[in-house]
Amino acid sequence: MTSLTHLLYLHGFRSSPQSAKARLMAAHMAAHHPDVVWLCPQLPPSPREAMEMVRAATAHWPSDTMAVVGSSLGGYYATWVAEQRGCRAVLLNPAVYPARDLEKYIGAQTQWHAPEEEFFFQPHYVQELQDLACGALCAPEHYFCIIAQGDEVLDWREMQAHYAACHVLLLEGGDHALSNFATHLPAVMAHLGQSPHVSIV
Repeated sequence: MTSLTHLLYLHGFRSSPQSAKARLMAAHMAAHHPDVVWLCPQLPPSPREAMEMVRAATAHWPSDTMAVVGSSLGGYYATWVAEQRGCRAVLLNPAVYPARDLEKYIGAQTQWHAPEEEFFFQPHYVQELQDLACGALCAPEHYFCIIAQGDEVLDWREMQAHYAACHVLLLEGGDHALSNFATHLPAVMAHLGQSPHVSIV
């Protein structure tokens, strides 16, 4: 497996680079893989603008040595990136039908990690999400999915069915945030072609 040179992390709806999983991965990469380019941007509310920003930021990245990690809505985005670029991907409780699920969130919203920051989820964002749907995966072997049966936000059965051809770690219990993500970081890094390290920062 080719060594990783660039890693993109995409957060979920109402989340940010300050999420526990994003910070854990950022610290791990800085401590153990400082030569790998790390990018975890604050994504704009518009799915189209978010993916345009990601496309521009990663346009010069080599597809065979880059990878993307995405959580929840970020998992949906990460699937789109992986299909566009043909790169490896790790999906953490990925959203499968966000156009359906987020329709009820149209209107004013706040960020989990900065509740004072309000944004507006526009009606046309639902169509933008639909426009990013990928259908059948071109290379299921590129994907590693961690799915918690205890996810209180998304239906784990839909995730499992959609990514059935991929390498899936199905967790009994757990939660949407994957609060025990640190214990799964070695498996994540192994899929990305990096030494998992015994000590996790």
